Amino acid sequence: MITFPEVRLGQRALCDRIGADFVPSPVSSKVGISQNFDLFNEPINGLRHLPVGDTTGWYIWSGEELSSAADFFQPIHVSHLIEASSPVVRFLGLPPGWRFLFDAAGYEDIWFDESLLLV
Repeated sequence: MITFPEVRLGQRALCDRIGADFVPSPVSSKVGISQNFDLFNEPINGLRHLPVGDTTGWYIWSGEELSSAADFFQPIHVSHLIEASSPVVRFLGLPPGWRFLFDAAGYEDIWFDESLLLV
C-alpha cells in the first residue's frame, strides 16, 4: 500500500520534472471520476479546473470519449484513490489548468491547457 508521504513525494517529483508548481489535492477533498472508470479502458485522462468548495477541480475518466452527460462524473475522496493505489494519484499535485493522459504501455502526456482556467 502506498503511504501518504510517498504519494506527496511522487507528486512533487512529477511537478518538478515538468516545471509545474506543486498544488496538492487534500485527502479530504473530492475529485470527479467517471462512472465507467476502468483502468483497462485506455487511455486514462484527467484535467484540473480551479477548486471549488470541497473539490480539487480534478475530473478523471477512461477511454477516448469525454461525455457531456450531467451524471458522467461521480465524487470520490482523494483518500480513497490513495487507498486503492490508483495510478492517477501521481498526477493530483499538478495545478489547475493541467491535463494528463496515460496508458499501461508507458505512454504519458502532461500539458497545460489555459482554457481550463476560464470555466
